[in-house]
Amino acid sequence: MATIHLPPGFKIDHTQIGRKQRVPGTQPAPLGVLAKLSGSFNGTGLNTIFRPNSGPPPLGTSFPDSVNPVPPTFPSDNVLELNLTTETITFTQPLSKIANRGFGSQPDIFLNGVAYMQTVNDVANIENGGRDATPVGIHFETGMWLNIPSTDNTPVLADSLVRMASIPHGTTINAQCLAPISTTQGPPQISPVNLKPFGVGEMNPKINLNALDVSNADTPRIPQDLSKFVTAGTITQAILDDPNTVLRDAIQGQNITQTIVFTVSTNPPAPEFGGGTANIAFLLGNPAAQVPNSNAFQMDATFWIETVEYSLLVPVYKPGQEPMEIPAPALASGQPGPVFLVHPPYELTSPKPITVTSIQIQYTQVVFMNFDKITWPHISVSTLVPAVPVPVPDSVWDLRENEVASGKL
Repeated sequence: MATIHLPPGFKIDHTQIGRKQRVPGTQPAPLGVLAKLSGSFNGTGLNTIFRPNSGPPPLGTSFPDSVNPVPPTFPSDNVLELNLTTETITFTQPLSKIANRGFGSQPDIFLNGVAYMQTVNDVANIENGGRDATPVGIHFETGMWLNIPSTDNTPVLADSLVRMASIPHGTTINAQCLAPISTTQGPPQISPVNLKPFGVGEMNPKINLNALDVSNADTPRIPQDLSKFVTAGTITQAILDDPNTVLRDAIQGQNITQTIVFTVSTNPPAPEFGGGTANIAFLLGNPAAQVPNSNAFQMDATFWIETVEYSLLVPVYKPGQEPMEIPAPALASGQPGPVFLVHPPYELTSPKPITVTSIQIQYTQVVFMNFDKITWPHISVSTLVPAVPVPVPDSVWDLRENEVASGKL
């Protein structure tokens, strides 16, 4: 499991810089919705990426991806790689109070946020179409989420979020959320997302590729033969038509009582502004001739922070026993669920049903990459639950019921 730690007691407080005496009790800046991002989360998902196919490997080496058969050779310009994934993302404690100094009539603002580290593994098993293969790391990311208060001068903006991230391929992102953060009661409404590429600068028409047909087993795709994945239901035609199908399938049968949703983008629509991507020279290739190797020029991502309600049956318990770890009921989708740390405050002489809740994170992310005069969507989706047992609060226990049963009332 990935971990990330700040030194004990570390926090930023720019209000204290230069003071001869420290002022106790200064309050951190608001976290807003980022207060929900705490600790570690694990989960499963899907990653899809088109990448350049620059030709056969150097003499004396093998094809870098262990698949059989290998993708068609050069000059086929692209390979579609499909990964069934497991993922861990870990958030630090809040940073506290980060000053951004205003100029002239614009007052200072104070930000707060959390740093994070994300690791993603490919676990696709070509032999059976499942997820039980040895994990292979395919993504590592470090970054920060920041909560930004509204300003009414320079610039005039509502409360917002920003995600800043660094990716080992040589890309950094600054993605802002300048649209209102929405909170609704009930499950999320997850719109479709399209995996088809398109000409640079032309969102339409989309380009139809044989690699997006699950029945085609002779196409530049890893894996080429998807028949076992189709049988297992892990990669289907519906999923290639709309990768967000994976997110909807993951929450089938769940009782989601509240959903917070927001979208961040490195290129927010007008009249908003700010954010962007930066790439190393290799990715940009030859900018003057507009011939990139793989220029990641835009990233859009939507996050859903969901409150999920679960029903647990707590077994017989006597005071003095160690707290129990009880997993959430299994879902038909096979999506991993949280484990709850249960410590009844009184004796249970028979199994007792309780209702508990936990945070769940879902996201869909599209990175747009340019090569060969085409824009290629790189789509990742995941559903994440707490990686460590979730303590059951005292509020779930009916203390009055216990007192009546024990004759105290």
